[in-house]
Amino acid sequence: MDRKAFESLVAQAVDDLPQEFQDNLENVNIVVQDWPTRRQLAGQRSRGRLGLLGLYEGVPQTARGQSYNLVLPDRITLFRKPIEATCRNREEVRQLVQDVLRHEIAHHFGTGEERLQEIERHRRNRNQSPKDG
Repeated sequence: MDRKAFESLVAQAVDDLPQEFQDNLENVNIVVQDWPTRRQLAGQRSRGRLGLLGLYEGVPQTARGQSYNLVLPDRITLFRKPIEATCRNREEVRQLVQDVLRHEIAHHFGTGEERLQEIERHRRNRNQSPKDG
């Protein structure tokens, strides 16, 4: 998938967010990068360049005090090559872009990694449980 098509999927994922989330992303830049840099990989629990799909860099809303002003925008980066390498087709890329974006936005709102993993496990278990029929 070329970069322009990938960026289009990211833009659509942002547009698909509930309005209340969009309204609270006013000082957040959402960017696409092919690969994470060494600096971005440092301190992450990912397994190399392919293991990091997205990254939130900034001050979570829950950690901001009254003196929080005149700061650079927070940044959410989606890493195109690792996301594409994880997926088999465009639909999987689209879904993973949505998932990664929402994960990083949750960090922006102050949700920690452990809590996000717990939520993801619950979601997976719910999706795998037998359907009533």
